[in-house]
Amino acid sequence: MAKLYFKFGAMGCSKTAQALITKFNYEERNMKVLLLKPAIDNRDGAKIVKSRIGLENEAIAVREDENIYETYEKNYSDCNVIIVDECQFFTPEQVDQLADIVIQKNIPVLCFGLSTDFTTHLFPGSKRLFEIAESITEIKSVCTCGAKATVNARLDAKGRIVTEGSQVVLGGNDRYMAMCRRCWLKRKAQESVQ
Repeated sequence: MAKLYFKFGAMGCSKTAQALITKFNYEERNMKVLLLKPAIDNRDGAKIVKSRIGLENEAIAVREDENIYETYEKNYSDCNVIIVDECQFFTPEQVDQLADIVIQKNIPVLCFGLSTDFTTHLFPGSKRLFEIAESITEIKSVCTCGAKATVNARLDAKGRIVTEGSQVVLGGNDRYMAMCRRCWLKRKAQESVQ
């Protein structure tokens, strides 16, 4: 029986690398993989999924107003599995559409992404995945203090913690740092005094 999987973690925990390795594993067994990403994620190109360690692959970019179920039925119904990178940027409705593919077509869907934004609030797509995914797995990463990183701290041009702004601001190591909540709160308090 196919399942909807949510594999989440803080920035830098190898989510994208694991998504691409999973894609390779399916393809090595002669299975057809549909690799999806939200169109809003254009950091490495409109249709490129790229990990920090250098793995990359072409993907189908999904617009925010696109019905994933309809796109799947029309163009990709011959695939054996769907892998999604940066799933946090999908709408709750699009997550439901992925879940419908799992249930109605018996196709596994593996979603990789962040759970929370830079203010520690859930992304809408991630919230929906926590609500309905049949399998939820945390991919762990480490703070500079050695504790488990759970916060995706956003940094300004001077490297200070940012606590206000748009929920979605694309960036990598230049703009974000994975931290434990204790270090994040401590640094946030120190920098607000300066």
